[in-house]
Amino acid sequence: MSRIEVLSGPERRRRWSAEQKRSMVAEAFAPGASVCEVARLRDVLPGQIYRWRRDVRAAAPGFAELVVAPGPAEERTVAGVAALEIELGPDIRVRIAAGAPQELASAIIKALVAR
Repeated sequence: MSRIEVLSGPERRRRWSAEQKRSMVAEAFAPGASVCEVARLRDVLPGQIYRWRRDVRAAAPGFAELVVAPGPAEERTVAGVAALEIELGPDIRVRIAAGAPQELASAIIKALVAR
């Protein structure tokens, strides 16, 4: 008599669409989110989410995710002049006056991203 063993659980060679990958990456790196928690909920390894993030970044060089969020009123303006505030990582923040020339703003951003 032969014995058959049935393994329950998710299939290990799953295929994720590009949109599903982007969605999980966005969910995992949203403010206040935990990569490990998202990975656990979606039944993937945290390292897979980091790899997908790297792949998304490599597919679109020169582009970065933009999050528009209102801040306190006193931080949005300096001396009554509207400004654009850009955060590049936890320790780099630049505030550019809304009236600054486009070439200057572009040069500043390129210099900071290249660091």
